[in-house]
Amino acid sequence: MAAETKVSRAALLKLLAAFAIVYVIWGSTYLAIAIAIDTIPPLAMAGARFVIAGSVLYAFLRLRGVPNPEPRQWRAAGIVGALLLVGGNGCVVMAERTVPSGIVALLVATVPLWMVLLEWLRPGGGVRPARRTFVGLAVGFAGMVLLVGPGELSGGGGVPLGGAAIVFAGSLSWAFGSIWARQAPMPKNPLMATAVEMLSAGVLLTVIAGATGELSSVGAQAVTLKSLLALGYLIVFGSLVAFSAYVWLLRATTPALVSTYAYVNPVVAVFLGWLVLGEPVTGRTLLAAAVIIAAVAIITIGGKRPAEDAPAKVLDEGAAASPLSEDAEIGGAGKTARASSPANLAPMRKRASSGGR
Repeated sequence: MAAETKVSRAALLKLLAAFAIVYVIWGSTYLAIAIAIDTIPPLAMAGARFVIAGSVLYAFLRLRGVPNPEPRQWRAAGIVGALLLVGGNGCVVMAERTVPSGIVALLVATVPLWMVLLEWLRPGGGVRPARRTFVGLAVGFAGMVLLVGPGELSGGGGVPLGGAAIVFAGSLSWAFGSIWARQAPMPKNPLMATAVEMLSAGVLLTVIAGATGELSSVGAQAVTLKSLLALGYLIVFGSLVAFSAYVWLLRATTPALVSTYAYVNPVVAVFLGWLVLGEPVTGRTLLAAAVIIAAVAIITIGGKRPAEDAPAKVLDEGAAASPLSEDAEIGGAGKTARASSPANLAPMRKRASSGGR
């Protein structure tokens, strides 16, 4: 009996630790991005992050005997990586040049809203949202208007409209990529899918950074140690550690519990932005945050919904969306905490959002 109690207590502590990793690390990636891009051009920073993290994860999996993806799987994962990490995460890092990290996290939390709308408008037979989902959509868009307008829309102070538009564009890219990936011929192993997504996106981001002149503007003397440490944090913890914890949770508990990251991450991001960077937190921001999080809860909790397969994250947290299946080989992910994106947990095939930022 005592032995069973010790085992149960150890299992509970492991579960709590995994949730803490996903909650805190994915929520903190917005802050880490803000610090990293202070002296490193945003697209160059994101490119380096995903090339390094993807290479490390890919090499680790190959050494453990995970087969190399087929050409069509490389192509599919590359497209998903472009949508999630170039379009989604790339917009986040660009937006954080002008928008506070906590506000970006709140805007990213609206991804489930975009997923519902895209599912509904999908050509060839979209899924009409249930009445409850319509209520969630209305509440969510009211929260966005409260956060970004109407004063800001007319040129007043507050959240820059241009920066907010970039985040919304990234959220749409993330949502579209998550939906498209469900039917794509992705690598069977979810960690290998994430590795290929990160590698592909990292290379593409680096090419874009070179084409826009970002790489030529990077000088070793201009980059601060603080920015380099933030980049290292994003690579190791945002893109490697948190994802392993997330993948393990997908097999250890229920989708409803795992999807709570979508409510906690923005709160963590807002708090850390205020605590570390001194980002303003007004009553209006807090009210908008409560409204947006409530909308996400209405949409993602309860009966069936079109976006149930993939609740969104933070475009950030650092990793990528990857299909999860009941028989997928997780390799050593259950033993160590690793990074990817926020998504649902399930015994059936699902798509994980790359969270973190």
